[in-house]
Formats: sequence, structure tokens, C-alpha cells
Amino acid sequence: MIFCLDKGDGSDAETGMSEEDILLQDEICKSRLMSIKREEEQYMRERDRYELEKGRLIREMKRLRDEDGSRFNNFQILHHRYALLNLLGKGGFSEAFDLVEYKYVACKLHGLNAQWSEEKKQSYIRHAIREYNIHKTLVHPNIVRLWDIFEIDHNTFCTVLEYCSGKDLDAVLKATPILPEKEGRIIIVQIFQGLVYLNKRGQKIIHYDLKPGNVLFDEVGVAKVTDFGLSKIVENDVGSQGMELTSQGAGTYWYLPPECFDLSKTPFISSKVDVWSAGVMFYQMLFGKRPFGHDQTQERILREDTIINARRVEFPSKPAVSNEAKDLIRRCLTYNQSERPDVLTIAQDPYLSYAKR
Repeated sequence: MIFCLDKGDGSDAETGMSEEDILLQDEICKSRLMSIKREEEQYMRERDRYELEKGRLIREMKRLRDEDGSRFNNFQILHHRYALLNLLGKGGFSEAFDLVEYKYVACKLHGLNAQWSEEKKQSYIRHAIREYNIHKTLVHPNIVRLWDIFEIDHNTFCTVLEYCSGKDLDAVLKATPILPEKEGRIIIVQIFQGLVYLNKRGQKIIHYDLKPGNVLFDEVGVAKVTDFGLSKIVENDVGSQGMELTSQGAGTYWYLPPECFDLSKTPFISSKVDVWSAGVMFYQMLFGKRPFGHDQTQERILREDTIINARRVEFPSKPAVSNEAKDLIRRCLTYNQSERPDVLTIAQDPYLSYAKR
């Protein structure tokens, strides 16, 4: 074992070491320190791996408990068509097999609380039907298809969606907080392709709830936007300033732009909301954290006006990210809504195209 010696105040003669010996010992100490740091980093990686595994096991235990406690756990056939297989652990979704089309689908079981008033139940049902009517018309490779909706009993109904066997982006980022830029770019390009489709329709749609948990991956890794529960249909007569936001307080605050937090008046919104949300997600993919309020709760973000004060995005020195990626993020996170590009404008950014230039 090699010890790092204290040079003390004595001379070289007193220690019996030449200057070369002292320099050698100094290098040995530095080398040992580097080795210890590497070991520490390895231990930290191991700890993080065990934490991820612990989280996975906890989620799996919860899924199994939910499955055991479900009244649909005996592989029932719903609507004379959908054979339930198992819970997916993604917001109440169950994997099922379509006995008519012979394909796997995802069934989301919506249970109405028996204690709710009839008015609240009807409001919930109206909201679900509204989402269905929006979602059922959307046909694009980067948007999850919605196939069917039906009632199971007085307090339960089911929506049937395209089955995506991969993880959602939230789970991907929990396992790998920082993605290589190449991977992040592929994902954000696909998200914007879905958004472009939503904005080229006769009736444009603002998703309004873009976040990692609402981006799913199929078996070959294609990214697909889902969950249109908070989406807004932009009527054709809406002017350039956008449409009134009538649902302030809804959504996931880390991913919403400043105009959604303006309580002094009724805000006007447009597809620029989704541009901001996509920019936040891309930043998170590349740097392992959200650009604003990363460690804050929803309540604290609201109380401290975190997003309202988010006038400029800052980039960490590491990891290294291209200037083109940073420029795209800056454009997405432009503070003033009037200066921020909308979906169709920012989709023309060369970074979002794989065409040869």
C-alpha cells in the first residue's frame, strides 16, 4: 500500500527524500485521489441504478396490487370485443386484445366515484366525450390513435386507444435523465411533426398539456403524442391574438408558458403554448432538468411566480450541446408571446428537418 507522505517543514535531507522522490510521491497522491474519485463516481452510479430499480419495483408492486384489486382482473371481455390482459401501470390503462381486428389495444377504464353528485358525474362524462370527439378524428403517425368509447355500467366507461408497447418519455428520462442530443433531436422532431398536423387541420388544435408523460413510444421507437383531455379547438374566426384561455389553473405548470399565468386579465393563447412546452421538454431531454422551477412543486411555482419571472433561459456548461439546439430552445422559450414563433413557423427551423441542406 502506498502512503502519501506529509512533507512537513523539514528539509529534503531530514526526510531522506530527494526532490524527485517528493515529486513522485506528489504524483502518486494525485493519482490515488483520482482513483478515489472514480470509485466514488462508480458508487454513485450504482446507487442511482439501485434507486431506479427500487422505483421500478415499487411501481410494479403497485400495478400488481391495482390489478388484484380490480373488478376486471379475471380477463373479462368488454363490449363483446376487447379481452383484458393486464394493467399497464400508465394512468389506469390496461393492455387488451381486440377480438375483431386481431390486434393489441390499450383500454383506459374511467370509473366515476359513487359518492360524486350526479352533476359532477355528468360533467366528467361530458369532458371525456369532448376529448373523444377531438381525438377520434386525428390520424397521424406521431399521434396515438383513439379507436372506440363505450359504457360498461352506470359508473364506468372505457376508451380504446392504439397500444404503444414502449415506455413513455417520462419513464425514459427517469431511467436516463440526459439523452444524447441525437436521440433528443429525433424525439423533438417527431413531436413537432405531430403538432404541425394539429395546426394544418381545418379546425386547429392546441394540445395544451404537452409533457414527457404524454409522449409514448411504440415497439420501434416512434414517438406519439397522447392525452387530449385539456386540448382546445381553435375556431376559424379566431383572430391573430389567439383564443381566450378559459381554464386557467389546469395543465402542468413546469411546461406552460408565462401567458397562462397572467391573472390580471383573461389570457389569449395559440399554438405558441405548445411551442413553449416542446421547448421545455427538449431542454429537459438534453440537460436532465427543466429550465424553470425544476425542483419546485406546482404550488410553489404558482406562489412564487416562477414561470412569470422566467424571462431568459440559461444553459449549463455541460453536457456539450450544439448551438443549433440551443437556438431552437431559445426560440421556443421566447418570453413574449407576440415574439414567440407559432408551430408552423418554428417547424421551418432547419434543426427540425432531416432533409439535405
